[in-house]
Amino acid sequence: MSTESDTVSAFGISSSWGWSIGGIVGGVIGAAAFGLIMWLVDPEILSGAIPAIYGLEAVGVVGWGIHLAHGAVLGLVFGYVVSRDPVLGVLKTTPETEVLSRTGVTLRVIAAGFVFGLAIWAILPLIVLPVWLETIGTQAAGDFPGIAIESLIGHVLFGTVLGIVFAIGVDLRDRTSGTPLEE
Repeated sequence: MSTESDTVSAFGISSSWGWSIGGIVGGVIGAAAFGLIMWLVDPEILSGAIPAIYGLEAVGVVGWGIHLAHGAVLGLVFGYVVSRDPVLGVLKTTPETEVLSRTGVTLRVIAAGFVFGLAIWAILPLIVLPVWLETIGTQAAGDFPGIAIESLIGHVLFGTVLGIVFAIGVDLRDRTSGTPLEE
């Protein structure tokens, strides 16, 4: 394991379910990082608006708990997606581009986390959340900065931290995959 491309995991979680542990842990840590950004920008989002989307009162750390649970679920989704053949095959493929061929699986998983964060920002707060809030008829809609730069930064931070934790914790070398980009 002398090169970066060979270094896939520091902890070697390599069982067939290792992706779930790495995804959940990465998702919770990523959500905590995102939560700190929200708390610094507007603490009301965590304490009041997040519980309100479920019809709950703003009591104690309920918003933090829900936010971390969201992170765990999204981390589980990320772990599942990146450990399946189509995506894993792309992550493991050695591209002909010199710059990309030097990156290795670890950096590609981190980049996948970044893209995952962007996708979550584009789908959940921009599309799903407004529909959900209108459906349940809550007044929390005005409390969410869906398109705001803080939301974008927070979701990208979440995905990047998720990717880092997943790449450090999960050994993807034992997972076989096809190489969908090769002829």
